[in-house]
Amino acid sequence: MSLFLIVLLPFLGALLPGVIQQAGRRACAMTTFLVSALALIGLFSHLPALLAGNVPRVEVDWIPSLGLNVAFHLDWLAFFFALLILGIGCLIIIYARFYLTRDDNMGEFFTYLLLFQGAMVGIVLSDNILLLLIFWELTSLSSFLLIGFWKHLPDGRQGARMALTVTGMGGLAMIGGMVILGQIAGSYNITDILQHRAEIQASPYYVPALLLILLGCFTKSAQFPFHFWLPHAMAAPTPVSAYLHSATMVKAGIFVLARLWPVLSGTEIWVILVSGTGIITMVIAAIIALFKNDLKALLAFSTVSHLGLIVFLLGTGNPYAAVAAVFHILNHATFKAALFMTAGIVDHEAHTRDITRLGGLRHLMPVTTVIALIASLSMAGIPLFNGFLSKEMMLEEAAHTTYLGNHWLIPVLATVGALFSAAYSFRLYFHTFTGPERHDYPHHPHDPPFGMWVSPALLCIPIIAIGLLPWIAEGFVFAVSEAVMGSAGTIPEKLHFKLWHGVTPALKMSGIAVLGGAILLLLYRPANAVWGFLPVPFAKKIFDAIVNALVALSRAIIWPTHDGSFTRSAAIFAVAVSVLGLHAFMSGTLGPVTREPLDMHPMVIPGWALMIISACAMVLYHRNRFATLILMSIVGLMLSVAFAFFSAPDLAMTQISVEVVTLVLLLLALNFLPNETPAESPVMIKIRDGFIAIFAGLLVAGMTYQMLLRDFVSPSIAEYHLANSKPGGGGTNVVNVILVDFRGFDTFGEIIVLGIAAVIIYALTAMLMRGPVRAKLLHRKPDKPLAGDKHPLMMVVLTRVIMPVVLLVGTYIFLRGHNMPGGGFIAGLIVAIAIIMQYMASGYGWTYDRQRFPHHGIIGAGVLVAGLTGIGAWFVGHPFLTSSFAYIKIPGLEKFEVASAMFFDLGVFLAVFGAVLLSLSSFARLARHKDYEESDHPMDIDPSRTEAD
Repeated sequence: MSLFLIVLLPFLGALLPGVIQQAGRRACAMTTFLVSALALIGLFSHLPALLAGNVPRVEVDWIPSLGLNVAFHLDWLAFFFALLILGIGCLIIIYARFYLTRDDNMGEFFTYLLLFQGAMVGIVLSDNILLLLIFWELTSLSSFLLIGFWKHLPDGRQGARMALTVTGMGGLAMIGGMVILGQIAGSYNITDILQHRAEIQASPYYVPALLLILLGCFTKSAQFPFHFWLPHAMAAPTPVSAYLHSATMVKAGIFVLARLWPVLSGTEIWVILVSGTGIITMVIAAIIALFKNDLKALLAFSTVSHLGLIVFLLGTGNPYAAVAAVFHILNHATFKAALFMTAGIVDHEAHTRDITRLGGLRHLMPVTTVIALIASLSMAGIPLFNGFLSKEMMLEEAAHTTYLGNHWLIPVLATVGALFSAAYSFRLYFHTFTGPERHDYPHHPHDPPFGMWVSPALLCIPIIAIGLLPWIAEGFVFAVSEAVMGSAGTIPEKLHFKLWHGVTPALKMSGIAVLGGAILLLLYRPANAVWGFLPVPFAKKIFDAIVNALVALSRAIIWPTHDGSFTRSAAIFAVAVSVLGLHAFMSGTLGPVTREPLDMHPMVIPGWALMIISACAMVLYHRNRFATLILMSIVGLMLSVAFAFFSAPDLAMTQISVEVVTLVLLLLALNFLPNETPAESPVMIKIRDGFIAIFAGLLVAGMTYQMLLRDFVSPSIAEYHLANSKPGGGGTNVVNVILVDFRGFDTFGEIIVLGIAAVIIYALTAMLMRGPVRAKLLHRKPDKPLAGDKHPLMMVVLTRVIMPVVLLVGTYIFLRGHNMPGGGFIAGLIVAIAIIMQYMASGYGWTYDRQRFPHHGIIGAGVLVAGLTGIGAWFVGHPFLTSSFAYIKIPGLEKFEVASAMFFDLGVFLAVFGAVLLSLSSFARLARHKDYEESDHPMDIDPSRTEAD
């Protein structure tokens, strides 16, 4: 299976749960599971190539000039993380099917889950750092949706906002760091960057790049002091917590540290920052975790602590620590996912996660108790479980680590962290499951159905298997570790996974940690009392205080300058632009005059005078909305005449079409507004604005006149377009070729913006119909008597006759656009005008009842067609939106051209057509009030009515 498809499968599958939901919860979950399982099978299909020493890779140029290519590669490190993401994802889907209640929107949940899964798979498979950053931000957005899935809970909304704020800010920092890194290496492809260790570490920009990248990694992986967002994300449903915080989101920062380890590690600043942050996070989070009463909060801080352990190992910068880090990533994913799902089972059955209200559950939930015991002992680092092995390796590394010249600091901190880790692991099990059975549970608990406990039970298999037979994981962990180290290190020859290494410093430190954790559990009550008296800062209050301070600062800056006054903002903008433009013009080098002014054509004078008169009249009559609209239309009409005069028929046709459409839409909008705008500006403001307008106008006119008298020194880009329009784009209409080929990406963005604008108009009018405006519309009285003929007979008949003609003209304009004036944009406006005429003639109700396709869908179809046309270029090895053309000869017909740009232009046509109609229908909905009765017939007179009626 192609690596492209492995990444795309979760995104494509995200479209299914919402549709399948109507078939039932089981079908929804099964469909989601099959999507993840299919991606997992595709991942395993590349295993033979990996075992043979190959690295599967695919790449398609997207924007080569920016170094942005869609490149994916699958080495052992990517395979390892993708296996965790997809494998544990399948187990989470099974678990979520039974965990979520009937009140939860399962289709929405699994849609978010698959979006997040696809973003994570994209991160680990990306071989381009710019592409990796795109997926990185997608994880922040999709995790925001997952964490805030229970929208009715304030804690869920707060946790989602906090996670998005912290990880989003870190993501912005990482963007800067990655761009610097790519510039140093001379490539944005990760495989190329990893070959430039010496150049990167010798660069003066190494430190800024490192700091920015670490900021992104530390925020995403909840390292101190950014650790506080992770516990508040526990307001999410337990399947989300188990997935995001064991194998996926919080591991994203760890993955980037591991991926860039060959080029960033080994320097003094790396060791100080990374290992120091990791060990501090490990100790602080472990201490906090011990005193948390909420099961998920305890597990959240334990996750932070174990992430700190992994970061510490990667920070030391030696091969042994890299192996230990990879090993602990594997072990942590198994026992932490099992523990989170166990906590969810307890909450689901007992209706509480508060440890003080639990205890004695082993009598009522034997299966859950066994799962919790196995996972807890592994997290505590007890022998015969996999967590013990990687913990021992961590302690061994800590015992031989010197930090800032100190030989005992790291060993002591590592032992303290392991001690508290054992203590909170013991507390999680013993305070929840042991002791006498209670009779005051919020809900009488019992073991859940098989579908809920089978996932954590399956995770217990590797916990025990690796713990008893560690050699079974050795080859896999070594292969992943070699991918992490690259050419920057090799695995020590004497390193092997086994239960007994003799009486080593690590074993002694481990014994102290386990024994100390047991003693601390026995002394929990006095320790908890002491903890309660300590002035521990509350991270949420600090975060809220910082956010409130930033909001207050923003308001202090914005409100004095952006008070909502359009005239003030326009005046500031006009003055600033004029002054900067004048400075640039005066300080630049203005060459001698190379052109003489042309003689003015007699036809130009009336048009010029008409534009000047209309512009001046707008100043005098600007309060009259209708008069202003007519005067603006005159200016627009004269502009279209000017375009035609200067041999720009495409622009002239576009301008005329736009003027007609906007005139009708604005006239409809004016129907709901007073005839005149209120007088708001005092005399002094008007005088100020007048001076600014005259100054800016004269400045622009003078600068334009001076530029027209001179030739450009460098060749104009117009020459390139004229020379390459036919051979490169296959069309003789240079304007259309520019829009659909040379600058097709700009056009693609513009139709998206146009569609968004139409949807916003639709949303605003819908909101108006639900508010106080609705009451005014329902009871409004016209100022003047309305005409007796709402739908005049002559206009109805005329529009019916013109309709097919206009459609034919629109089709003709569309088809000829690549070689002659026309194209999808103009054709969309022309066909929209034909539909507008039907609205005008027979009314909204009659026309709306005959609508066969939703306007939203037409816009979406246009964007989709244009996007798919651009994607189609990838399949022939060309960048996005690269057009191609060919000439075809059909017997009986002349040879004609077929260009892919035609399909892109079709997308433009649909987007423009849909946007105009959606705007029109949005305004027309406001016209329907209770005193207006829509006719079932296209005319005021029922044609079926007889004289006897």
